[in-house]
Amino acid sequence: MPTDSPTGRAAADDFSTVVWPVEVRLKKEEKRLEIDFEDGRSFSLPAELLRVESPSAEVQGHGPSQKTIVTGRRHVGIMALEAVGNYAVRIKFDDLHDTGIYSWQYLYKLGQTQDGLWQDYLDILTEEGLSRDP
Repeated sequence: MPTDSPTGRAAADDFSTVVWPVEVRLKKEEKRLEIDFEDGRSFSLPAELLRVESPSAEVQGHGPSQKTIVTGRRHVGIMALEAVGNYAVRIKFDDLHDTGIYSWQYLYKLGQTQDGLWQDYLDILTEEGLSRDP
């Protein structure tokens, strides 16, 4: 699986699917997206993590050094999912962000690395004096 960082995160524009989902569940009340993949792995991804790691240019920029730190999204939820072909999903968040296309591979990699990504995010917020709260 190609990556663009030492943390092993998949490139946001990498749409080559290696592992396919067999079930995708939106848990609106819990603010989570649950995905079961054909290899037996299952991930429960919080809306806040999905929002702050959006593969959109607005968040990721056009290179690793251009990534924007998204703050104030502790309570963000997911309003809807929209299929993008058979390789991805667009997530419509209740803060009206909906420009990222989440490939199955990107979601799989988020699931695999979510603990490290989350800790990195919390560390950056602390270093910058920023908050998860609106």
